[in-house]
Amino acid sequence: MYTPEEFQAYWDDLSRGVYSSGWPQEDKDLLRQNLEDSYGEEGEYPNYNIDKQGEGMFWQVVRNEEHPDYEARYACEFRTFWVDFGDPPPDVPGVVDISTLAELAYERVRVPDTEIELNPDGDQTVNLATWVWLDQGAFEPVSVTASLDDYGLWATTTATPTTLTIEPGTPDARLHPASGECAVSGDGGIGEPYSQGRSGEEPPCGVTYLRATHATGSYGLTASLTWEISWEGSDGSGATLPAGVFETTHEITVREVQAIVR
Repeated sequence: MYTPEEFQAYWDDLSRGVYSSGWPQEDKDLLRQNLEDSYGEEGEYPNYNIDKQGEGMFWQVVRNEEHPDYEARYACEFRTFWVDFGDPPPDVPGVVDISTLAELAYERVRVPDTEIELNPDGDQTVNLATWVWLDQGAFEPVSVTASLDDYGLWATTTATPTTLTIEPGTPDARLHPASGECAVSGDGGIGEPYSQGRSGEEPPCGVTYLRATHATGSYGLTASLTWEISWEGSDGSGATLPAGVFETTHEITVREVQAIVR
C-alpha cells in the first residue's frame, strides 16, 4: 500500500486534519498516542521506517466494498505490517499470495466473442447439412499475469478454448458429431470451412435439420464455447479454476426444397 515516505505523508496529512478540527480533545490525544506508539522513535516502526525506503512496503487491509456478503467484507482484522522486498508475506487470513494473484488475473481474462461461421449462409434446407466452424487461429489461449514485482510473486492465468457445443434448438435435427461437441484443433480452429465439391459429406462440426420452420418459427441454434482455466505461479505451484462458457445464438430458418416429378 505505502512506501515509508508515502505512509508518513498519509499520516501527517490525516493528523493535521484531525488536530485542527472540532474533534474532542480526548480523540486527538488518542490519535497522537497511537501514532507515537506505532511510528515514534520507540514505536513498532520508528519514524515510519524512513531509513528502509526502497527496501519494502507497508501492507494494509483493502476491503471490497462491492462484495455481496457484508460480513465477509469485514472478516479481516484491520492492521498494518511491514514486509521487506523479497520476503514472503506473513501467513495471516486474507493476505495476498500466489493463489490470490491467480484469482485476480482470472477476473481480468477477456476472451473473444464466439462468432461461428455457417454454410449455407442464411436460410438452411431440410436434410442438407449445415457446416459450422470457427476461424483457425482466432481462438488461441489468452493469458493474464498478476504480480507483486518487488516481492517476486506472480501468477499467470490462462484460458484455453477446448470445445464448441452445438444445440440446434429443436429435437428435429441431427448433430455432427452426434454429441454436438466439436473439439478445438491444434491450430486453434474448430470444424472445417465448407468448400466446393464437399456436398453430401458429413461435416466434422455441424447440424442437419429434419423439419422446416414454416409452421414453428425459427430455430435458435446455440453455439457454446468452453474455455478451460488454469494458472501457474512463481513458486512452481498451479491449479485449475472454474471453466468459462460463452455462447451465441443464431435464429435459423429452415426451408423445404420443392421438386416437380414428371
